[in-house]
Amino acid sequence: MLFSSTEFLLMFLPTTIAGFALAVQLISMRAGTAWLLACSLFFYAYWSPPLLPLLLASIVVNFACGRALFRNRSRSFLVAGLIFNLGLLAYFKYAGFLVENIEQIIGSEIVNLKIVLPLAISFFTFQQVAYLVDVYQGKADEPDFLNYCLFVSFFPQLISGPIVHHGEMMPQFRENARKWLSRSLVPVAFGFIAIGLYKKVVLADGLAPIVDQVFDHAANGGIPTTGDAWIGAIAYSFQIYFDFSGYSDMAVGVALFFGIRLPLNFNSPYKATSIIDFWRRWHITLSRFIRDYIYIPLGGNRKGKQRRYVNLVLAMLIGGLWHGAGWTFVVWGGCHGLFLIFNHGWRRFCPRLAITGILSLGAARAVTFFFVVVAWVFFRAADIDDAGKMLQGMFGLVSGTSVLEGGRPILWLTLVSLIVWFTPNTWQLFRDADPVVVPAAAGKAAEGGCFSGVLMRFRRSIIVPLIVMTGIVGLFVVVNRGNEAQRFIYMIF
Repeated sequence: MLFSSTEFLLMFLPTTIAGFALAVQLISMRAGTAWLLACSLFFYAYWSPPLLPLLLASIVVNFACGRALFRNRSRSFLVAGLIFNLGLLAYFKYAGFLVENIEQIIGSEIVNLKIVLPLAISFFTFQQVAYLVDVYQGKADEPDFLNYCLFVSFFPQLISGPIVHHGEMMPQFRENARKWLSRSLVPVAFGFIAIGLYKKVVLADGLAPIVDQVFDHAANGGIPTTGDAWIGAIAYSFQIYFDFSGYSDMAVGVALFFGIRLPLNFNSPYKATSIIDFWRRWHITLSRFIRDYIYIPLGGNRKGKQRRYVNLVLAMLIGGLWHGAGWTFVVWGGCHGLFLIFNHGWRRFCPRLAITGILSLGAARAVTFFFVVVAWVFFRAADIDDAGKMLQGMFGLVSGTSVLEGGRPILWLTLVSLIVWFTPNTWQLFRDADPVVVPAAAGKAAEGGCFSGVLMRFRRSIIVPLIVMTGIVGLFVVVNRGNEAQRFIYMIF
């Protein structure tokens, strides 16, 4: 059941809201929590009922490990919990990848593994790993079982994040007087959902045919021309931008109906002026996890400059592998690790070259975007060979063949470029309503006013028409499209 489907928008969500309202009004907020939990489990089981027991088993085992850690902060309990979580992830997500690579090395088949990847296993596994580590370090309060179950399975963020932190969510689930369906939050919730829906079904899905045409050409053995290759790579960069941004917006909006504020997970990453800044804006909660539970435990920057750079690369390699069991994701993570090393080195040896003024700001954004686009090629390509064909075309190393016709791709890229770089994001539009929790990982990217530029003076006058327009267009596309809905890209992780 996709957020961008008629089943979700016209049936599941209204039913869930109505049931929650009745439970809270007629019984108690705890009854509403139980209803939300039941709906969240149904939402997960809707994809594949046989996989629901795996989610439930993960919740029960981690809750039990957490309780054991509260009573006795023994390292053995933490290790047991980590082995369970990482073991599940290793088997379901990486066993096939490992066997496949061993088979290629030895030149014969070992075993034919037919493992179905459970939906959202990367998200709920990392979420519970963080919880156990924080319990062991004395940073968490002991929850009751009902609230813990909802903490893990809350349907707005279960499938594609954000990777929520217990310190952000548990107090909200315990709060019996939270502002569900309040007059101040309902318009904001509708705004996030409408804009997120538009980003997904109009912008992201509209770019998909351009992307598929170019990358499919490479997958079929061809090499696109330099122009087509760059159009395809940039189009994918915008497709994944609007796809993930759209999901993040809709998740925030849906959660607000129940008085829950999710963490900010997406903050105009293509406005970043460096790769460091990019990771403060893109998938902010994953950046936080990588920093707090991988980079810092590896030693962070406490063991000298050289070790710091090694830790950066290792952390980003793990972050890349988290996205998928494939060498393309490993290379993507490694690229960003190297970019971060270069970024830190630049700050160290060229501290006086500060970014000031419109020209230097634009140049910094352009350079950052260039490296991000190049890395996205590995993220999108089916394998390293396909990525190599795309890069050969992009940098004119081999004469390619044209696959794109007409001016439609250029028109699309021009339109989305204007939206990305010259309009405020959804959080900035509704920032006064305090719709999200802003993680510390967002850093300076979350500071400053609501948004800059000429739109500031027109903010209030454009919000309502914008919501109405995007909502109507998005819903029209959803209804007209029928059963041809495209999954959100991050749902495969």
